[in-house]
Amino acid sequence: MNMPLEICIVEDQPDMRLCISFIINGHTDFFCTSYTSAEEAMEGIKHSKPQVLLMDINLPGMDGIEFTRYIKEHYPDILIMMCTVFEDSEKIFRALKAGANGYILKKAAGETLLDAIKELVKGGAPMSSDIARKVVNAFRENPGFANEEISLSKRENEILDLLGKGYGNKEVAEKLFLSVHTVRTHIYNIYEKLHVRNRVEALNKTGRTLVTKASKSRV
Repeated sequence: MNMPLEICIVEDQPDMRLCISFIINGHTDFFCTSYTSAEEAMEGIKHSKPQVLLMDINLPGMDGIEFTRYIKEHYPDILIMMCTVFEDSEKIFRALKAGANGYILKKAAGETLLDAIKELVKGGAPMSSDIARKVVNAFRENPGFANEEISLSKRENEILDLLGKGYGNKEVAEKLFLSVHTVRTHIYNIYEKLHVRNRVEALNKTGRTLVTKASKSRV
């Protein structure tokens, strides 16, 4: 007899969390655990590795898209399905780029949730019909939509260029006549836009190469 699969809900709304848990626990092949925030789930998942995460986007603290990125980096085998009210193209593609395996709307979850979970576990990519239509339309209207580059401002590009040349935050501030605090704020915004954690990842993602002080001295 196969053990039931653990389905983990990350949802801050008590009523929705209770409703989804009730649906999942009513199926003999699944059992449900739940958390109210990404931070809470992060701790729980260290001890119990669920097969599927049902992820809300609008969470307190770390949002569901950023948490999806974290999970895919640390637990790549966990399947993630967004379960949210958001159906705008920007959030859909951000979630898919972060590593979401499926995307369903809460308004349809009661009718299709179990089927969507089964499809996900079998290797599918379940989406609510409204979401699938938006994805298809986005590609039809703009075939390069999903691969569009994140647009950095002129100042952000200047800072990233200087970081690539091996300069520290204080040196960048002096060269651009900015405060160190302002430089740090720009760097934070760069990391957020590129979805990276450090300057090396930012440089790699934008096709730049880090020139170390040692390599500069040999030029």
